[in-house]
Amino acid sequence: MSRTPRLGPPPKQGLYDPRNERDACGFGFVVDIKGRQSHAILQQSIQVLKNLDHRGACGCEVNTGDGAGVLLQMPHAFNKEVARKDARIRLPEPGEYASGLVFAPRNATQRRRIEEVFARVVQSEGQVWLGARTVPTDNSMLGETARSSEPFIRQVFIGRGSDTHDAAAFERKLYVIRKRAYSEIRVSTIGGADYWYVASLSHKTLVYKGMLTTSQLDQYFLDLSNPLMETALALVHSRFSTNTFPSWDRAHPYRYVAHNGEINTLRGNINWMRAREAMFQSPRFGDDIEKIPPIVNPNGSDSSMFDNVFELMVLAGRSMPHAIMMMIPEPWSKDQHMDPAKRAFYQYHSSLMEPWDGPAAIAFTDGNQIGAVLDRNGLRPGRYYVTREGLVVMASEAGVLDLPPESIVRKGRLQPGRMFLIDTGEGRIVEDDEIKKQLITQRPYGDWLKQHLVHLEDLPAAPPAAMPEPETLLQRQIAFGYTFEDQRLLMTPMARNGVEAVGSMGNDTPLAALSTKSRLLYDYFKQLFAQVTNPPIDSIREEVVTSSDVWLGSEGNLLDPQPTDCRRVELAGPILTNEEFAKIRRLSLPGLRVGTLRLLFRADRGEEGLTQAIEQLRAAAKRMIEESEINVLIISDRGVNQHLAAIPSLLAVSALHHYLIREGLRMRVSLVLETGEAREVHHFALLIGFGCSVINPYLAFETLDGMIRDDLLPNVEHRLACLNFAKAATKGVVKVMSKMGISAVQSYHGAQVFEAVGLRQDVIDEYFTLTASRIGGIGMGVIAEETLMRHRAAFSPRRSQHVLSSGGQYQWRNDGEFHLFNPESIHRLQKAVRTGNYRTYKAYAELIDDRAKNLSTLRGLLDLKATEPVPIDEVESVEVIMKRFKTGAMSYGSISKEAHETLAIAMNRIGGKSNTGEGGEDVERYVPLPNGDSKNSAIKQVASGRFGVTSEYLVNAQELQIKMAQGAKP
Repeated sequence: MSRTPRLGPPPKQGLYDPRNERDACGFGFVVDIKGRQSHAILQQSIQVLKNLDHRGACGCEVNTGDGAGVLLQMPHAFNKEVARKDARIRLPEPGEYASGLVFAPRNATQRRRIEEVFARVVQSEGQVWLGARTVPTDNSMLGETARSSEPFIRQVFIGRGSDTHDAAAFERKLYVIRKRAYSEIRVSTIGGADYWYVASLSHKTLVYKGMLTTSQLDQYFLDLSNPLMETALALVHSRFSTNTFPSWDRAHPYRYVAHNGEINTLRGNINWMRAREAMFQSPRFGDDIEKIPPIVNPNGSDSSMFDNVFELMVLAGRSMPHAIMMMIPEPWSKDQHMDPAKRAFYQYHSSLMEPWDGPAAIAFTDGNQIGAVLDRNGLRPGRYYVTREGLVVMASEAGVLDLPPESIVRKGRLQPGRMFLIDTGEGRIVEDDEIKKQLITQRPYGDWLKQHLVHLEDLPAAPPAAMPEPETLLQRQIAFGYTFEDQRLLMTPMARNGVEAVGSMGNDTPLAALSTKSRLLYDYFKQLFAQVTNPPIDSIREEVVTSSDVWLGSEGNLLDPQPTDCRRVELAGPILTNEEFAKIRRLSLPGLRVGTLRLLFRADRGEEGLTQAIEQLRAAAKRMIEESEINVLIISDRGVNQHLAAIPSLLAVSALHHYLIREGLRMRVSLVLETGEAREVHHFALLIGFGCSVINPYLAFETLDGMIRDDLLPNVEHRLACLNFAKAATKGVVKVMSKMGISAVQSYHGAQVFEAVGLRQDVIDEYFTLTASRIGGIGMGVIAEETLMRHRAAFSPRRSQHVLSSGGQYQWRNDGEFHLFNPESIHRLQKAVRTGNYRTYKAYAELIDDRAKNLSTLRGLLDLKATEPVPIDEVESVEVIMKRFKTGAMSYGSISKEAHETLAIAMNRIGGKSNTGEGGEDVERYVPLPNGDSKNSAIKQVASGRFGVTSEYLVNAQELQIKMAQGAKP
């Protein structure tokens, strides 16, 4: 029996999760502006691909590539010849049939059964199954890995049905056929069905791709050498899977798009598209709209998911430039010089869809037009040349095709947010300004916004909710886990200066799951940040490309936009003061209805009470949306008392967000949170990242009032303190999302760019769906108990307990959180160093190891498997072992001149290596000291944009480390 290849990445296992896969690549296209087809265009594009070899990648086998491919116009003369010769098929005229390459299992029986299902779907959709041919390939040059997963490749031919009246309708039917066939074949019991994949299916374009190197593409696919294979345009791509497994189906191009970059907001984009499916209606698709979900293939890469959505929007009636402007908009919100009509276009469409944010260069084509665009920050390269003969070459870099300099009449580079487009039907390059002028004037977007968009500042003032008695403030602070440290270190600078508190050095407290203290649920999540091929954004110096705007209200139908789709409330930021929140609570306008639900549960019911309260919250929300047609849902934890505890706000928000997605109701409502729990930037970032649109941290504002009364915040008026706090919180969220390379809060909303550390998988699946989690941890029982520990302390009859905890999270306190480096451990280390007593040092080491194991770190929980002892004569000498000793990378500024130089001298004495860290090194240290010691660090770091890197610095290094994260832009 023949092997069945496996397509796609391996399943989730251990610390690996295929959802985290990204890639960074090289791409390019060659096009004849006048649309003249020739085999030469294909040959030139393959040469471009080969010259992008360094942009692709291979594994340990040089002949197994990460992926390479080409997209070209439908080659009718070639198809007509090979269909007749290989499959005895007589093809109709161009436009009357479609074709595509299909990856199938190598087992002939499985393949035949799958093809029968596919043919049946084609016929049931009113189209004509013409047949298929086997695509001739030569796998002799493939590496073992590529060959072991190689699919059997067929080219299918489908005739246009008599009831399909035009080319656009035919293309939509082909899309429906592909979606239906995928669903029916994948759920069938046919062996090998999991490995079936359609590379393309169109009457306009054809895609050849695979798990190949750039030089293998035309050798493997023998069709590409046929002189009849003619095209006027060809889009090529070389894949570099930065942290992924290569596979045949993940090679580019996809059906419309080739992509170099990463979509940082992917999880949110996927969730929002899933939620929108319930709203879809399309005059073009008609009843077929029910056959196409899910729109996004969850097993695809970020690039393929982008292509999924782009394809739907184009087939539903938008032009390719229109879809691009929606998915990758310019940074419009802070551009005061932008044409008002263009601003209105972007503002209207922002009410329909969030940006797909991240560093990206995207080329796109429908077989007639071909173009490219950069993300709003221009974080990927793109160069183009235009020749006198009407040839355009565009690629990730210059020099990809040898062109006589005298033939070049124009050259340039792609610019952030600007489009480069060639229309072969019109035979010209269409400039960015012309494209956008045509699109922004198609509809009266400005008039629609004036009629329907509501601005928060235009709403009538409303009295804020009455503040509870100050006597109960301390009790409620304890119930929500406030500490004196929160007030002094975090909230004071936010309220006084409007900026987030700044700290330094590492965190030596236990993970929340290992702590003996009651920790908030927020502490079980860690922020992700951009690294390697994915540069972060400087939220201060690049503020113009960031946006904190948010919208409240129901979202319209993406596939059939209407003027009323912008009937929403626009806010300048996601953190609201009490006065601003009161306006939302009292909102009562046509098309904008507000409802409120409580986030409370019976304190005497424990885990069962918490779980039931969440289910009741979900059911009540569903009723309010369906029966009362509310589209702004306030969820509030006000009302905590001796008998009622607050549901953790992050749990409530995410549980409701994912429930409404599954119920198809999420796009009909915005979630607004009124909470006493959130008070620091990490809390706000998590709430927004898991689906909350707007947050009113009422207890934080009450706390500021109390701090002013107690003279902990002198000379600051309450209103100003609250405004500064909200400003600092918003700026902090923008900074957090910028570290992940995300520019807009709207894109960050629901993006879930966090990793859970210490939550059980069933909790993740039910309440934090699709969130990265690798190690497991606590369940709902512990979450409820930690909440109730704080609640019991707040409402204890013993008044002595009614005092804020010192906290000790940031600075050691005797009654606070445990720190690995505390007075006892530091004293033992100092004593060992000063006395030179090895026994004292061993006592210090044992103390650190014991506490790391029992209290503080994940690595302390690891046990090394014991093996047989190695004979001592086989062990390397002390001197040889010490040569492998290296210090951590700590910059001069982080630990002082004396410490930095002492470490270098010590490492040089024993033959090890010290590390400069970022920031350079004094040239005097390159000269040995009179006693023979050297202060020169053997390892020197280079970080983009950092000072201190000179040629002298570099030549005095034994080892160079080039930093790709922590703010560096490679």
